[in-house]
Amino acid sequence: MTENHTTDLPDVDDPHARQLLVLPDRDAAEDAFEELSATHPDLGELEIVRDALAGEDDAEDAQWLVVVEPPEDGWTPAHLHALDTLAATHEGWREEG
Repeated sequence: MTENHTTDLPDVDDPHARQLLVLPDRDAAEDAFEELSATHPDLGELEIVRDALAGEDDAEDAQWLVVVEPPEDGWTPAHLHALDTLAATHEGWREEG
């Protein structure tokens, strides 16, 4: 009989890669930034970045990113679930970056 030792993380190729929360506007990014800083201080420094869509100069056609560096021991399923939930709450999503 073998035990099931699952170490796979959902939607992450590298457990030490930074994660990006892709959000629709600056207000959503700032809100997510503040919430994540308060609830997960173990993630260290976070950064908010404006990401203009390719070929677009209009500020309305920009997404905002919250750049999240991995914890020292790498991402856990609980961390990734928290990031996914937070992004979805602010009408965004998470990507590995």
